[in-house]
Amino acid sequence: MSENKENIADLKPGMTVRVYQKIKELNSKGEEKERVQYYEGLIIAKKHGKEKGATITVRKVSDGIGVEKIFPLNLPTITKIEVKKEAKVKRAKLYYVRDYKKRLKEKTVKTAKK
Repeated sequence: MSENKENIADLKPGMTVRVYQKIKELNSKGEEKERVQYYEGLIIAKKHGKEKGATITVRKVSDGIGVEKIFPLNLPTITKIEVKKEAKVKRAKLYYVRDYKKRLKEKTVKTAKK
């Protein structure tokens, strides 16, 4: 988790990220299993900077329906955040992407893991 806190400032709106999160689930016998699930999408908002309550809003389109999820960056179940792409944007909040039909222009592809 310590590596994740160092890179909170590196996350910006317009980045396509993959957020890995631990999920606890019960099987048919009632036993609790833990697995890692990822959520991949575009960061449309980052709030509260480096504070304890810092969050990112990640949006993806699943089967033609837009799905947004808000991740607190200090959540203990988040194992890592991986940056896939970075788009060139001129706004701090990308709420206009909800109605936007075109794709955003890609700036650079980073392979660094966060």
